[in-house]
Amino acid sequence: MAGFSISPVSDGVVVAELDRGPENLWTLADLRELTALLTSPPEGAHVLRVRSVGEAFCLGRERGGTSTAPGVVRGEAETLVAVTRAFRNTRLVTVAEVQGDAAGFGVGVLAACDVAVGVADARIFFPEVGIGLAPALVLAWLPRKIGERQAFWLTATGEKITAARATELGLLNAVVGSAEELRKDVDERVALLRARSPRVHADIRDMLRAFGAVGDDQALDMSIDRLVVGSLRRGET
Repeated sequence: MAGFSISPVSDGVVVAELDRGPENLWTLADLRELTALLTSPPEGAHVLRVRSVGEAFCLGRERGGTSTAPGVVRGEAETLVAVTRAFRNTRLVTVAEVQGDAAGFGVGVLAACDVAVGVADARIFFPEVGIGLAPALVLAWLPRKIGERQAFWLTATGEKITAARATELGLLNAVVGSAEELRKDVDERVALLRARSPRVHADIRDMLRAFGAVGDDQALDMSIDRLVVGSLRRGET
């Protein structure tokens, strides 16, 4: 059935699948449902696969009509921020399967995932400049991923980049040739992840977030306590 679906847990894996027509635009309701999943994962869930049906991975999100009322815009923005924050804070390992073009918030979703693999003919871009909008939410995270200079260029021009270029910039982990290869590649990556401890994966994600928010010296100091605690917890799943 078309729309947004979340599968039951199967061998530690949950699949979130978007099927909303040619552009695969997220609705605000979809994003709230995804936020709830990330915030309170079901029992036994370890890996979340995020994927889409159709030619496009996701070309953004549906906008609330033509209203520019501050209250409406703020409400939409808060929903987008909530799901972005949920990706950062979830205990799940998140994997994006990018089978087609990604634009705007669609890029935000794949970039928020821990792992992202795309097909070679996918294009990645930020179209907001074309409608007279500076993409504030994108600029809150994109420079941290690819640097200010590249972030400026992509958002200031709306240039479409290849999956290979997105990999060079760090937005994707790898590129494959076809949708069939994509599914096989992600299956293999998920199997490798499932062979490891969900607790350790959650610790790695937490450390990346914590260490990334401070300077190098403070991160090194923090790592001492983290290493001691981690050593005491070895053997836990």
